[in-house]
Amino acid sequence: MAEKIIRVLLAKPGLDGHDRGVRVIAKGLRDAGMEVIYLGLHQTPEDIVEAAIQEDVDVIGLSSLAGAHMTIFPKVIELLKEKNAEDILIVGGGIIPEDDLKSLEDQGVDKLFLPGTTITEIAEFIRSKMDSRAA
Repeated sequence: MAEKIIRVLLAKPGLDGHDRGVRVIAKGLRDAGMEVIYLGLHQTPEDIVEAAIQEDVDVIGLSSLAGAHMTIFPKVIELLKEKNAEDILIVGGGIIPEDDLKSLEDQGVDKLFLPGTTITEIAEFIRSKMDSRAA
């Protein structure tokens, strides 16, 4: 039986206009054998959740450099719960202060990746979570 291809949706929520990093991540995850859907800049939590459900993704990756992570990430999680889609893995990255990391994880973000994280580390984390869910 063929291995299931992991589907990842990446988005830049809010007003953040810098997307070089998330584009590098998108290419790296594709190179790692994942299917990646990049929604682009200025996405709302509603747009992100709707696209994730329509595209039947396994993972949502949120990139935030503009400081709105404490509002937007929890909103995405809340909307996923409302749509009975809590099985979608939530990861995030960008410039996130140390003080906010635990709070976001406590609210349901599965993993936060800070600057300097390798694409290999991100791909391995996603694969390990998908493997443990499948088992």
